[in-house]
Amino acid sequence: MNFNEFELHEDVLSAVDSMNYQQATPIQEQAIPHIINGKDLLACAQTGTGKTAAYLIPILDKVAHQANVHTGALILVPTRELAVQIDQQIQGLGYFVGATSIAVYGGNKGPEWDQQKKALTQGADIIIATPGRLIAHLQLGYVSFKDVKHLVLDEADRMLDMGFLSDILKIMSYLPTERQTLMFSATMPSKIGELAKRILRNPEEIRLAVSRPAERIDQQFYLAKDEQKLPLLIHLLKQVQSTSMVLFTSRKSNVEPIVRSLKKLGMGAHGISSDSEQAEREIVLRDFKNRQFPILVATDVLSRGIDIDNLSHVVNYDVPRDPEDYVHRIGRTARAESKGTAITFINEQDQKYVLKIERLFEKEIEKRAITAELGLGEAPDFAPQRYKPGRRTTNVKKKSAGPLGNRPPREERPRETAGTEGKIAEGAPRDANAKRRNKRRRPKKEQNSPVNPTQA
Repeated sequence: MNFNEFELHEDVLSAVDSMNYQQATPIQEQAIPHIINGKDLLACAQTGTGKTAAYLIPILDKVAHQANVHTGALILVPTRELAVQIDQQIQGLGYFVGATSIAVYGGNKGPEWDQQKKALTQGADIIIATPGRLIAHLQLGYVSFKDVKHLVLDEADRMLDMGFLSDILKIMSYLPTERQTLMFSATMPSKIGELAKRILRNPEEIRLAVSRPAERIDQQFYLAKDEQKLPLLIHLLKQVQSTSMVLFTSRKSNVEPIVRSLKKLGMGAHGISSDSEQAEREIVLRDFKNRQFPILVATDVLSRGIDIDNLSHVVNYDVPRDPEDYVHRIGRTARAESKGTAITFINEQDQKYVLKIERLFEKEIEKRAITAELGLGEAPDFAPQRYKPGRRTTNVKKKSAGPLGNRPPREERPRETAGTEGKIAEGAPRDANAKRRNKRRRPKKEQNSPVNPTQA
């Protein structure tokens, strides 16, 4: 579908043409008409499908038709990087419309705070904000959201995962009840449905199934213990030229140790996590995009919504717990008809998550074990523990089966003979705990008890 068919304002169409948008993606084709018609919306589509433009284009269309005294639209996002990227996208699209915007996020210095305060006080057409920093401004009493007509929750599932639910509800208490609310999410867990029932009014729903990774991505899975992962990675990259790679780890505590290890091995690497200062994060991300170093180590802060082109490799240092997060991670490569490689390391603890990926793909994944032939030691066997729902799996003591694990059949066990109550028949295996139990049942010795004078 062509954007001309949406009956958008001519200034918005000029902006779309300037961004070289040709045909609307499926999420844009379905979402834009509902948003233009003022409907609340719950939309589920994976990263890379054009979700941001799906709500920005119709909101800019409304900005072009309306005069906002203060803030007309508020967009809440989970991370600083996503806030900055959306702000840049608005600047590109909003040039022809004359729309103003500002990104409000934490981790910056005094001048940035003052700039954010000024924009929130004087008003901007669109505010993009992380919940925590926005609440810090709201609590000081100078922010007015009485003219907000559109609220967007982008990457709503990620915000809930990061514990922003109470912040979101608090921010909404500052907004007019008469507004349009749009929720965009990459996944649709039950908590998203519960939040939608609380904040959306008769919403339209769009659910695009999570698509399989592009066929152009060469997906490689390697069984490896934690200490084998980096040497194995170096081996895999030996024959690669012009590497541009993002290495994802689920734990931010791993970022710096991995960076240090890669540098010791002669690989240029820098890291980004939520612990990094904002200015540092922006410099690292900019330098990586400009090919100043080949490897960026990051947590899932970069797996969604961050636009990095021409990645040759994506490495999953550990397997994501959510299979859809795996799709989002490796979707960073093989964009724009290019090819890419996704490498995933599987240790003993992460094997059960591979089963989830296989269920999503509806096929078994080839798993390679090459550490032994590289002299790195044996790789772990692939033997994931399969748990049955509702079955107790912890704190269950197994009955003793003897030192060799083979308990003799009942008819072969020695029996207690008559008149030997409390004793063990000759030849019967001793219970190692029996002596201890009998000792606990014995009465205390007289000498340890107080003496009765009448018995003296």
